[in-house]
Amino acid sequence: MSLNDKREEMQPLKNITTLVYVLQALSFFLGVTSIVAIIINYVKRSEVSSTWLASHFRWQMRTFWFGLLWMAVGALTLILAVGYLVITVTGIWIIYRIVKGWLYLHDGKPLYAANSY
Repeated sequence: MSLNDKREEMQPLKNITTLVYVLQALSFFLGVTSIVAIIINYVKRSEVSSTWLASHFRWQMRTFWFGLLWMAVGALTLILAVGYLVITVTGIWIIYRIVKGWLYLHDGKPLYAANSY
C-alpha cells in the first residue's frame, strides 16, 4: 500500500478526530457538545487503536475527564471564592489542550510517544 493510500484510508478517522476537537471547543458556548465528543471518542476508539490518532483520542478523553473533575472541584469551592480561580485555570487549561491537540493533528503528529498509546 502506498503512502497516499494510507493517507486516504486514515482521512475519515482524522476527520472524526477533528470533529471531536471542534465539539470540545464549542462546549464553551453550548456545553452539551463536550458530552457528544466524549461519546464519539468511546465509540470510535477501537478504530483508531494502534494508529497515531489513538494518542489524540487519549488526549481528548483526558481533557474531558480531568476538565470535568476540576470544574466540579471549582463549583464545589465557589463558596470559598477559590472556586472562581479553579474554574478559570481549568478553562484556560482546556483551551490549551484543544489548541495543542488540534495543531498536532493538523501537522500529523501524535501527542504521546509511540509506546504510550
